[in-house]
Amino acid sequence: MRISRWLAGVATASVIALIAGQAAAQDGKLRIGTEGAYPPFNSLTADGQLEGFDIDIANALCEQMKVECEFVVQDWDGIIPALQASKFDAVVASMSITEERKEQVDFTNKYYVTPLAVIATKDSDLSGTKPEELAGKTIGAQSATTQAIYAQDHYAKAGADVKLYPTQEEAVQDMLNGRLDALVSDKFVLVDWLNNSDEADCCKLIGDVEGTELETGIAIRKGEDELREKINSAIDAIVADGTYQKIQSKYFNFDIY
Repeated sequence: MRISRWLAGVATASVIALIAGQAAAQDGKLRIGTEGAYPPFNSLTADGQLEGFDIDIANALCEQMKVECEFVVQDWDGIIPALQASKFDAVVASMSITEERKEQVDFTNKYYVTPLAVIATKDSDLSGTKPEELAGKTIGAQSATTQAIYAQDHYAKAGADVKLYPTQEEAVQDMLNGRLDALVSDKFVLVDWLNNSDEADCCKLIGDVEGTELETGIAIRKGEDELREKINSAIDAIVADGTYQKIQSKYFNFDIY
């Protein structure tokens, strides 16, 4: 009896999610979940408006699909559960495509590719990013990210003290306050911070983390194949017509696709 009730509950949840996705397409809106705390990809302005590469890409995809983007700001740690609970229909938040995440959600094709990188204070003696080169150091990363997984699986096992933070901003702040020897994150996020923040003169880029290049995709609920294919077609279209390159040039002077 307990098993049958559990199966019934799973089936009901799946039907609800499917109906929610179909309803979103029919009412001309696509609800987009994003973090709003990961510049230059997604962040909030002083007056609470979303901006960044992810936001511009999402708007371009919605325009291509002839639907209205409706953004929902969601803390990173809860973004996949919120998608599964139909709080929104897709996640456009610089989410790397990993095998672990593919067990929970489906992904579109990539919309950019990035490696991890490491920064350290300017007076640091660090000269490399290999695990053995960071042994004994205190390394920061944002929790529930590919950089956190890498830091725990490689740096911690090599003898580093890994500290995880709810947001990238909190990790950066501890770096500025001298509580971290190094910070591992998405290379493009770190480069943007080093180039554009008044506080970044404290730090320097040590280098890329070898073998960590990952594709970034848009997450949707399991089984919503029609939505995935519509978004894939829209990605192909904005790359083909130059829209993607125009958006990219606002944030980067190199190709991230």
